[in-house]
Amino acid sequence: MTGPARDPGLQPERTRLAWRRTTLACTVVALLAGRQALHGGARPAGVLAVALSLMAWLGFLAVAHRRVTGMGSARPAPLSPRHALTAAGCTIALAVFGAATLF
Repeated sequence: MTGPARDPGLQPERTRLAWRRTTLACTVVALLAGRQALHGGARPAGVLAVALSLMAWLGFLAVAHRRVTGMGSARPAPLSPRHALTAAGCTIALAVFGAATLF
């Protein structure tokens, strides 16, 4: 049984824009966390925080790029559970690193 043809409308474009906004927000958080961690000199803990933030940001960037490029077709594939978990984990890690640099 086949249903009617899917009319994607603007949904893929909205999804691409949402991923881009989220990537921009993660970039800002990573930069601010790095700036705060290195404020007043490069201590080993600050350098470690910057390195971990950079790794989390790169992981999120990879997932977001894969998703944005995958949204280019009329029938985009759903986000795999592995990629969704990676994106969520990187976002949580950035939030924790950002909060940790404040204290």
